[in-house]
Amino acid sequence: MPADLDTKLITRNFGNEEARKLAGYEKLGGYQTLRKALRMKPEDIVEEVKKSNLRGRGGAGFPTGIKWNFLPKQRTATHLVCNADESEPGTCKDRLLIYWDPHLLIEGMVISAHAIGATHNYIYIRGEMMREYQVLQKAIDEAYQRGYLGSDVLGSGFRCELTVHRGAGAYICGEETALLNSLEGLRGQPRIKPPFPAVKGLFGKPTIVNNVETLMNIPHIIDKGGAWYAELGVGRSGGTRIVCVSGHVEKPGVYELPLTITFNQLIDDICGGVWKGRKVKAVIPGGTSMPPLSADELDVPVEFDALMTDERIGPVKVYKNHNWQDFDMGGGRQLRTMAGSGGIVVMDDETDIPKACWRIMKFYHHESCGQCTPCREGTGWLEKVCRRVAFGRGKAGDVELLSTIAHGIAGNTICPLGEAAAWPMLGFITKFRSDFEAKIPDPTDDLETEKPAAAGATAS
Repeated sequence: MPADLDTKLITRNFGNEEARKLAGYEKLGGYQTLRKALRMKPEDIVEEVKKSNLRGRGGAGFPTGIKWNFLPKQRTATHLVCNADESEPGTCKDRLLIYWDPHLLIEGMVISAHAIGATHNYIYIRGEMMREYQVLQKAIDEAYQRGYLGSDVLGSGFRCELTVHRGAGAYICGEETALLNSLEGLRGQPRIKPPFPAVKGLFGKPTIVNNVETLMNIPHIIDKGGAWYAELGVGRSGGTRIVCVSGHVEKPGVYELPLTITFNQLIDDICGGVWKGRKVKAVIPGGTSMPPLSADELDVPVEFDALMTDERIGPVKVYKNHNWQDFDMGGGRQLRTMAGSGGIVVMDDETDIPKACWRIMKFYHHESCGQCTPCREGTGWLEKVCRRVAFGRGKAGDVELLSTIAHGIAGNTICPLGEAAAWPMLGFITKFRSDFEAKIPDPTDDLETEKPAAAGATAS
């Protein structure tokens, strides 16, 4: 049966100060699953993760077990890298996960490293997360002292080293190949793919890059089995999902919820409704790089395929209005968006959509690494044109111009940052076009009607 509102896997220790310490984590059963995993064959761990339908929680939602299987069968060295460079606007889960349950992340990484045969592994953490870095480093030191990390983990003969590397605050380093370049001491710019990191990654070796939330689910999967985890989810998505709700709601926050919960129920039942008694105008479903949903599109689950309109998925049970109901995951909808990293931003009916969109474009222009011409130049033009529209200085044809620029970026860059700017721009224009057009001054308002001069009048 899918998870309900009370199901908590990786947030159940939130608020428990003792769980942050090794002794407290062990009292709660911590590292017992690692002992079980070390007795398992690596390929059996991978198989359980495949059965679980665990999908990457960093943004793309790619099946984790399948990603692990991309590693070459014959390899001399492998690296596992945890992407904790949380920088997507609207997303703020990783810092809380690391702060409240650092040992769950470590246990998940050691189990995953055992599964793929990775010996020297890394956590790439955003540089601004100083509090979280200190908590994490202390937990790693404790794990080394107790034998959960090191040259012979728990006497199993498996070696697992773990290094924390602090980034320097570049959004682009959230992209996995730019992150790997940064780890190597190079400029944080994306690499051309193929080869993909699973074939040639960190220091030229096969590398798996997983998100914090993804890795913290691994101990639960190995403890209770992949089938159990898959049943908590729906369709091709297993487990629960952490969402970060911000914007115009009464109770913003970070919540672990069933994948079957709808946006309407999330806003009304979990977040106390829209603030000030207003109504919803738009919702960004997965971080600002995702196209928005309009108010009439919110009766849909937060699950990955439901937002991508995958017609291969049929009717499923969703938890809606405090009851289980049938929902068609295909349904012929054209939502044209994604669940992304779980950063949900709610906008009320008094939101200035063009100004909000301009602020998003300004961010992506600033964070473009400049490697690809369509992104380097295109994000600048999106910001410039969107700004003049947003502040009432637009020109006739500017809405079409914004669309043309966005189409010129999407699909023409090395990494997805180009799409991160183009997709929301196209989404806002498509679903809120009238808001943009209302900002364009009518040129006829400035024209004075010429009247013929009176007979005998002289020019002044």
